[in-house]
Amino acid sequence: MRFHHNLVQATVDALHNIFNDGKYADQAIQKILKRDSRWGSRDRGFIAETTYDIVRYKRLYAAIAGVSEPFNKQDLWRLTSVWIVLNGYDLPAWEEYYNTPVRRIKGKLDEYQKDRKLRESIPDWLDEMGIKELGNLWEQEIAALNKQAPVVLRVNRLKTDLDTLKEKMVAEEIATTKHERFPDALILNDRANVFRTQPFNDGLFEVQDAGSQLIADFLKPEPGTRVMDACAGAGGKTLHLAAMMENKGQIIATDIYKNKLHELKRRARRAGAHNIETRLLDSTKVIKKLDGKMDALLIDAPCSGLGVLRRNPDAKWKLQPEFVEEIKKTQQEILQSYSRVLKPGGAMVYATCSIFQSENEHQVETFLNSESGKDFELEDSQTLYAHRDGFDGFYMARLKKKNV
Repeated sequence: MRFHHNLVQATVDALHNIFNDGKYADQAIQKILKRDSRWGSRDRGFIAETTYDIVRYKRLYAAIAGVSEPFNKQDLWRLTSVWIVLNGYDLPAWEEYYNTPVRRIKGKLDEYQKDRKLRESIPDWLDEMGIKELGNLWEQEIAALNKQAPVVLRVNRLKTDLDTLKEKMVAEEIATTKHERFPDALILNDRANVFRTQPFNDGLFEVQDAGSQLIADFLKPEPGTRVMDACAGAGGKTLHLAAMMENKGQIIATDIYKNKLHELKRRARRAGAHNIETRLLDSTKVIKKLDGKMDALLIDAPCSGLGVLRRNPDAKWKLQPEFVEEIKKTQQEILQSYSRVLKPGGAMVYATCSIFQSENEHQVETFLNSESGKDFELEDSQTLYAHRDGFDGFYMARLKKKNV
């Protein structure tokens, strides 16, 4: 590979924004990519993927480079030198790389492979929590979560079907593969910017991980019914619900963030989803007004996000154990308060993008043993693991409100 100084410089600047200024990786990268309109897709891909890779393995690369936070400019260039060497490339003859100990870098890697915390580049507390929660599964799962995530499309069945979309993507020079377990999914064979394609502009698909696509289906929403998406965010699962309901009935999408609901409305217009009503959760009255009126309820609960580390590798550096403990309280509060909107016989799916039982099975068990949960029964549940299923980590449980 031939390296270009301005692209590596852009990577260094993105790393500075992420590590030293506390910016989210995706936002920092997007800002850097706007710097030079002459950069092509390959240039932009190099900046984004190299930055994500170094963020993903920050602890390992920093240990090998012999640097620690806060990183100065020279430290960040050292991190890029480690990335280049460990990926099997020759270092460019640039001033920043003079006297780089290439053999020492390779030797340090061999030495640190024996320590999981360094090898998988995770904080000590997260490794301890992973072992406590998952036992022997943790070793495989954290390794899988350090792999780059595939790009997955979800066909919008309000406008097209899977085979037609696949053909249209071929016309855009983007090859995809179907997956028998995920009937609405097309997986890109090679990474590409699908947001610049005509099928995206026409609302024929959304980008949504295959595992995430199972959640709306787990609720089994029926056309013509009333469904609530309690933590709708920007609406990925809301739009899937709308397609499954064939635009019939009503979906009430709620969230505490007004900007996310605005984004949901914009995406719904593009998707041609007309049965969605957004409501801002700015008081408890919003939930009270819906008491006993909904046929189905989706709670895609806020969580640690540990199941989607492949997409958000900087989360493991921003996440703190205190936050994980606090979010568990929030999860239980949401289950207790939102479950009241269901009619007798109604279905509720509790889902997270976490792989930890304390956020998943234990929360459902606590709810079922509470006063609010005494009228519910667990029908089914499943956990998706990155190491086993090949996509993001998710948990989902379907509960039914008894006819009492």
